[in-house]
Amino acid sequence: QVQLVESGGGLVQPGGSLRLSCVASGFSLDYYSIGWFRQAPGKERERVSCMDISNSTYYLTSVKGRFTISRDNAKNTVFLQMNSVKQEDTAIYHCATPHKHWGCPPTALGFGSWGQGTQVTVSS
Repeated sequence: QVQLVESGGGLVQPGGSLRLSCVASGFSLDYYSIGWFRQAPGKERERVSCMDISNSTYYLTSVKGRFTISRDNAKNTVFLQMNSVKQEDTAIYHCATPHKHWGCPPTALGFGSWGQGTQVTVSS
């Protein structure tokens, strides 16, 4: 059974930091690209970041320089380090794997397996 489980969300003040984790089971993440997405109320799900199987990384323009995606294959875990968070970062964050395991498609339509999400709330 393929499963992705996110954790690490919570309430954080603007300018603060969080690290989200995504633990995969049922498959080895080292053979898959992995994406982080977020969805805020009334908005479409957007790709925050993606790391492909060659470890190339991609970021939503608004998070460049603030967020970092990484993976620990030994732990079958992907991380999203969120620094200097802003109120507009408030959303449910999901990790996902693409239909083509090696790719990093730009939108959610290119991804098939999803975690349940973890809520990030940035508020003062």
